[in-house]
Amino acid sequence: MRTLNRLVPIVLLALIAAIPATAQKPSGGKLPTRWDKDVSATNPLPDYPRPQMVRRAWQSLNGSWEYALTDKAATEAPTTFEGRILVPYPMESALSGVQKASVPGQRLWYRRTFTVPTAWKGQHVLLHFGAVNWDSTVQVNGKQIGAHRGGYDGFDFDITSSLTPGANVLTVSAWNPLLSDNPADQVLGKQRLRPGGIFYTAATGIWQTVWLEPVPATHISGLKITPDVDGGLLHLIVDATESSSDTTVQITATDGNTASTMSGKTGEEVKLSLPSAHLWTPGDPHLYTLRISLIKDGKIMDRLESYAAMRKISLGKDDQGQTRILLNNRFVFQVGALDQGYWPDGIYTAPTDAALRYDIQAAKKFGLNLLRKHAKVEPDRWYYWTDKLGMLVWQDMPQGFSGRRGEISPEGKQQFETELRRLVAGLYNHPSIVVWTTFNEGWGQHDTPQIVSLVKQLDPSRLVNNASGWNDAGVGDMRDTHAYPGPGSTQPEPNRAAVNGEFGGVTMRVPGHMWTSDVFGYGTTLRDSRLVTKRYQQLLQRAYQLRDQGTSAVVYTQLTDVEQESNGLLAYDRAVIKADAGIVTAANEGRFPPLPPNPNPDILPTSADDPAAWGYTTVKPSDDWMQSGFSAADWRSAPAGFGQGIGNAHTPWTTSDIWLRREITLGSNLPPKLSFLCFHDEDVEIYINGVLAATAKGYVTDYVELPMNAAGRAALKPGKNLIAVHCHQTIGGQYIDLGIIKASP
Repeated sequence: MRTLNRLVPIVLLALIAAIPATAQKPSGGKLPTRWDKDVSATNPLPDYPRPQMVRRAWQSLNGSWEYALTDKAATEAPTTFEGRILVPYPMESALSGVQKASVPGQRLWYRRTFTVPTAWKGQHVLLHFGAVNWDSTVQVNGKQIGAHRGGYDGFDFDITSSLTPGANVLTVSAWNPLLSDNPADQVLGKQRLRPGGIFYTAATGIWQTVWLEPVPATHISGLKITPDVDGGLLHLIVDATESSSDTTVQITATDGNTASTMSGKTGEEVKLSLPSAHLWTPGDPHLYTLRISLIKDGKIMDRLESYAAMRKISLGKDDQGQTRILLNNRFVFQVGALDQGYWPDGIYTAPTDAALRYDIQAAKKFGLNLLRKHAKVEPDRWYYWTDKLGMLVWQDMPQGFSGRRGEISPEGKQQFETELRRLVAGLYNHPSIVVWTTFNEGWGQHDTPQIVSLVKQLDPSRLVNNASGWNDAGVGDMRDTHAYPGPGSTQPEPNRAAVNGEFGGVTMRVPGHMWTSDVFGYGTTLRDSRLVTKRYQQLLQRAYQLRDQGTSAVVYTQLTDVEQESNGLLAYDRAVIKADAGIVTAANEGRFPPLPPNPNPDILPTSADDPAAWGYTTVKPSDDWMQSGFSAADWRSAPAGFGQGIGNAHTPWTTSDIWLRREITLGSNLPPKLSFLCFHDEDVEIYINGVLAATAKGYVTDYVELPMNAAGRAALKPGKNLIAVHCHQTIGGQYIDLGIIKASP
């Protein structure tokens, strides 16, 4: 190894060594998770970061680094660093120890020292980055090693010639523009400078593992693994840093006993015969271990381990002649959830590998067989767990959002294509991935037929979803509909399957487990777990009806809450399951048992479950219509709800106004504070025994809680009471129904 570059003064090493690397216990911030206690202050995320190409020798560089901020245009590190940051958690995260807001006008600098083990002498040393967001540079001992643009793919440099015996200085910079001036139309997914709605906190800088690896001068540089279920073959291409007539590879696939061994040339396809292969499915995620050796002149130059699965994804016809998505030549209804991969403590980075694994395990326990990885790419270990645990994955290409009207410059198109190519190449070997989604809801969408053709060229073994929602270009392998609450989809086409890529979005607040008091969701915020469970069951009943009509897959929004978006099956900190897990699992598997009895029944149930009869008229009555002495003998009686075009109307109502009356009998132990649970479209007035008890303007799309005012509560008494309701409608759908509940705290 060469001596230290003379451009780096020895005093710099001394200065860095003198700065105490204080190992403070990482904090989860305002919303910690259960895994924070396991985050090491000196060696976080210590797990081997690349399970698809495993060598025994490696060194993690995760841990406490120095950090500083400079102007974004700076090309040299500052002379003074302002604090310490825990790598690989992004600057904005609590676990980083910095937790500063994104600053697009500044560049984030990192610095640390490292020592190469003496056992690596004579080998080349590779410096790996799992991902750095977004525009990064790397220096070793003051020498510029390289630069990288793109926040979602791994990259590495051979740093051998820049190393010195003893301590070495590693300096990394990162700039995350967050569309501040559209540099090459940044691909950034859902990161935003000002989060809100469906957009979230940004993740600047290093957010995946940084590590060193010793390799021989001639070594394996890449693998490409393609299963061929119909042919009983496993196709492999092993790339190496040197290809010659006397350089070969030997590959052995085993699953307990030796299954197949074959030799071939580097850079050329090698076929391993697996005629009676054990196929991979979500219910039986069987993996083969691969042992790969690079041999030159009869000597093993390099060796590593990997894994593979025999799995096929394709389109085909079912017994009714409908186009379906097939897994291993059989139709499997794919029931999944949107998974955005955000964490309240680590933002883009899960606190531990166990946390990363947990989301996949939770999805499986919910009876899901699919996760749509939305607007983000995960570390290799996430895909390792989907491979190993058995979870189908639809992988989104993260979006670019350029220009006020979505225009994309030629530079932006080139950057998108560059990162798309890296995405497909970097994740190609993971059998759990079955679909590439090129665009989502028109965001940054451009040249769709050409982009789909490119992905098909890069990977003909998988399906391509040209656009999940909105702007379908008629290409690719599926027509993807978004429907909220839905679900809903089109009919299959002769050469494309029908799928519902997003539906649901059932919203529920979980105080004490929320990122913010703001709530975003699709439809009304439900007040308790039983209502969420009921709504989820109803949505999945509809999903299975769609299956029978030709839909191949549905994706519920979403697996977990994300910041202000409160529509997850799990709370954002993963500490609360919002619905009855048993009922959710049954629904996802197509079983719909009766809900257990409500342990806290409503004082007066709505007609959503059990339609109740009300007296009603659509002809304006006299002014005392809400009084107990009013004669409603000429009113009709029918079950609620009343309406058309929205809700679950048991009785049609199409006029501008409707008046309702109903006599109820209540017990003696009434709570002091009550509310109406009301679904109104539009304006509503509610009376108790002739006293105005609540009003609301406009419309809602589900049942909402309307507090009963003090006068109305005083008028309500044990025994018989009269409820009277007037609802006024102006345009669109209309609906009215209500019940009485204990007021929320």
